[in-house]
Amino acid sequence: MTDRWALAPAEDGGVEVAPLGVDGVLAGPVVREGDLAEAVRRRGAEVGRWVWGATAEVYPRLLAEGIRVERCYDVEDAEALLLGHEGRLGEPRSAAAALARLRRAPVPADPPLRAADPGGQPSLFEPRPVHVPLADLVEVYADQQRRHDATAHPERMRLLTAAESAGMLVAAEMNRAGLPWRADVHREVLHEMLGERYPGGGEPRRLAELADEVSRAFGRRVRPDLPADVVKAFAQAGVRVRSTRRWEIEALDHPAVKPLLAYKKLYRIWVAHGWSWLQDWVRDGRFRPEFLAHGTVTGRWVTNGGGALQIPKVIRRACVADPGWRLVVADADQMEPRVLAAISRDPGLMEVAGRPTDLYQSVSDRAFSGDRAQAKLAVLGAVYGQTSGDGLKNLAALRRRFPRAVRYVDDAARAGEEGRLVRTWLGRTCPPAAGDSDAAGEEAGLPQAAAPDDPDQPHDQGQTSDWVPGYASTNSRARGRFARNFVVQGSAADWTLLLLAALRRALTGMAAELVFFQHDEVIVHCPAEEAEAVVVAIREASELSGRLTFGETPVRFPFTTAVVECYADAK
Repeated sequence: MTDRWALAPAEDGGVEVAPLGVDGVLAGPVVREGDLAEAVRRRGAEVGRWVWGATAEVYPRLLAEGIRVERCYDVEDAEALLLGHEGRLGEPRSAAAALARLRRAPVPADPPLRAADPGGQPSLFEPRPVHVPLADLVEVYADQQRRHDATAHPERMRLLTAAESAGMLVAAEMNRAGLPWRADVHREVLHEMLGERYPGGGEPRRLAELADEVSRAFGRRVRPDLPADVVKAFAQAGVRVRSTRRWEIEALDHPAVKPLLAYKKLYRIWVAHGWSWLQDWVRDGRFRPEFLAHGTVTGRWVTNGGGALQIPKVIRRACVADPGWRLVVADADQMEPRVLAAISRDPGLMEVAGRPTDLYQSVSDRAFSGDRAQAKLAVLGAVYGQTSGDGLKNLAALRRRFPRAVRYVDDAARAGEEGRLVRTWLGRTCPPAAGDSDAAGEEAGLPQAAAPDDPDQPHDQGQTSDWVPGYASTNSRARGRFARNFVVQGSAADWTLLLLAALRRALTGMAAELVFFQHDEVIVHCPAEEAEAVVVAIREASELSGRLTFGETPVRFPFTTAVVECYADAK
């Protein structure tokens, strides 16, 4: 009996199911059944490999019925990766769009991303995906297999697609589980920081007091929540500032600065994680944002609502494990420099990244006379493109000791400036600038060793540097800086997807559940007696994902892991 199945929801609410052969074509008749959950359960959800159009359309319905699948292939996500590899990022990615392109028919637009519903209820007016019959879906799947074979490194690209599909499963499971959250503790924190709430939804007491202090310092009524009003007030006081960002005003000698900075800090808490946020996003003892895997060009995740990737440490006091349970909080140590070592194959940097000691200290001992701070600035400057002033001097010192590593990101930056495609180690692609279609199919030519088969405005996706297609057409140097970072940050995102997949598999059969992920941090919620096993699972998943992603290298990817009852105690 086959363990490979293709599945497509039917327009009448039922489902079409058929077995797949190892060659990716139908191995039996298409069967229509009335109940999605029962159809999957009877075919062995835990051991099967499922091909479907979009995980977000199918898997939440299965989870609601208590069904967890082991593996899937997400046609929509694979299409996005393949389009990017072909220099066509941004074209519609749905199964219906892929089918239309395959048949040279008009391509339907993707439905817009729905707004997150804090109440967790689907909208009656939510756009529905275009129905694709199962036989047509399998035709798209077979075409995608051929397109994988046509990529520069087919095995790496297949691994990336599998990792992305696993990430979709993880995201759906985390959305279902939610992050443990104590609403009573959250309210205590807000009262402690902001004071009493006034009727009518106005500013709480402490903000009102600070606003009065700011106004008294300027000698007139000033709205500290309006940057233009504050800039004007400073100008009238003879102090010229361009903005109200902390780094620009904190050194000013003016009595308004201290209360203004305090106001801004508390105002962000009130707006982004205050009482309204608590009411909207916390239900049944869980914070429930909507995690979106593959939410950015680099592969980093975002959330659709809830601001989960920017939770201030003081608010983390409300993230408390259930009684008798623990939070295992794991942070990857110096992830991006280690990824740079692995993708550049620089012998010196790989040796440093393989030591059990602090990476930046090891770099400083080699190239910066033991000055760790300078070494860290140099490494991060190489990755993020800080190549002027002291950054240029630091980069020169780094280049002498680790020439292949620096050349790798330099080549990526040059390719980005010239509008060529730049890829992560596994094949995720940074698109060309708008108008660079002549160069769209050209590889960046990065060296690739053969691998074995103002936070003033809160937002959801964290402090990312993801480049927006079209921007580079007017600023090639900015795109070059982004491409320099993309090959490292994107490869790190590829690695973390495989980490999540390996960890998810390791937790099978345990009560432990993945509840949070952002870039280089993972949180597992588990019974206290499983905590040590979870710590071991994270370490082993890191080692496995490093080998799978980059092959056999000396590079280590260690985690700093804390077993705590409260998230705020982890750091």
